[in-house]
Amino acid sequence: MIAFQAVSKRYGAHRALREVSFSVPRGQAVGLLGQNGAGKSTAMNILCGCLAPSAGSVTVGGYDVTMAPRQAKRLIGYLPEQAPMYDEMTVREYLKFACRLRQVEKRGMDAHLKEVMEKTGLADVAGRKIGNLSKGYRQRVGVAQALCGTPDALILDEPTSGLDPRQSSEMRALIRALAGEHTILFSSHILSEVQQICDRVIILHQGRVVCDRDLRESAGEKKPLRALIACGEQALLPALRSLKSVKAAETERGSEPGLTQVVLTPAAEGEPERELFALLSRNGWPLLRLTPVEDSLEEIFLRVTEREQD
Repeated sequence: MIAFQAVSKRYGAHRALREVSFSVPRGQAVGLLGQNGAGKSTAMNILCGCLAPSAGSVTVGGYDVTMAPRQAKRLIGYLPEQAPMYDEMTVREYLKFACRLRQVEKRGMDAHLKEVMEKTGLADVAGRKIGNLSKGYRQRVGVAQALCGTPDALILDEPTSGLDPRQSSEMRALIRALAGEHTILFSSHILSEVQQICDRVIILHQGRVVCDRDLRESAGEKKPLRALIACGEQALLPALRSLKSVKAAETERGSEPGLTQVVLTPAAEGEPERELFALLSRNGWPLLRLTPVEDSLEEIFLRVTEREQD
């Protein structure tokens, strides 16, 4: 449904995106993550046709957003972080205006508006001016305008920004409900809510894709192990990486002098705990702590971004 192919974007000497490639199949909910300045907003603006890439191409439903912008944009509903609205309009007037922009047929517009407002919980405030709505309801109006015209893909940039916990919970429930009907590309700094909503995450760092992970598949994988060992890094790491049951061994920052904290990624076969204990026993290296890494999205994010900075 959405495809980035070697997309780069320059702002003068600054490279905001560096040969970014990924695809999102129809019906999937994908979280686009990254630190401030990682390139998330640039990628979304290129996808929605607000910016042109310096190199590469972006397609939506097979249409190139640069070469066939009208056809591509018809397939997209976009909620920017600061959704533009007209405070003097009522909710119904604003959404009707959005429907006209999306070229919704007049004879079906009233039924379409009713459906959109019911989906987003706006039916009870349809006659109220947008300027008098709470932040939570304004965000619902932003999602509703993105749904006008029944686009195949929804691009949501920080949709829970500025919401209180109750409003955020309601917005997450709304997005989860929409995920079954639309392809969703969703950006947020709140990693826990991305893990609740999305099937997959793509992490950008310094303009590059550094992680593309299916969250559903990762649930059945062997968990990484975090070990604190009384041994220097220089002697320890080569020994750990020689173990057949260990796919990767990476140190973590903040280790005390004489101690090394490592994260071990298990290989598909073997028992890493058994091999680790045998190795440490042979060399007389005390094991002070060994715990499974709960592979939360925060853990994944910190590991891949810290690794890229080294």
